[in-house]
Amino acid sequence: QLQLVESGGGLVQAGGSLRLSCAASGDTFSTYTMGWFRQSPGKERELVAARKRYSASTYADSVKGRFTISRDDAKNTVYLQMNSLEAEDTAVYYCAATRQVTMSHEGVNYWGKGTLVTVSS
Repeated sequence: QLQLVESGGGLVQAGGSLRLSCAASGDTFSTYTMGWFRQSPGKERELVAARKRYSASTYADSVKGRFTISRDDAKNTVYLQMNSLEAEDTAVYYCAATRQVTMSHEGVNYWGKGTLVTVSS
C-alpha cells in the first residue's frame, strides 16, 4: 500500500508560482505512474499532469506551458511546479498513484488527501 501526503498549497496572486510536493511511503514508489488531479467546487476531478518513471510527462491542455511535473525516485516524491497561475487554477490538488502505464481517474490506486491552491485575481 502506498501513502501519499501533499504539501505546498496556499494563497497566491494571479501570475505567481507555487510548487506542490507529494511524499510517498509504504511501497515501491518507482513502480508507480504518478500524477496530479484537481477539483474545483461544482466540477469533476480532472487530471492535470502525470509522469511515469523514465517516460515523458503528460499535461492537460489548460496547464501546458505553465505547469511542470517531476519526480525524484530517490526521495519518493513527485512535484508540480505551477507558474503563471490564473484564478481558474483555484482548486484542491490531489496526488495520485496508479500501477497502470497511463494515468486515469478510474485507474488510480491511491489518492492523497489534497492541498488547497487559491489564486486571487
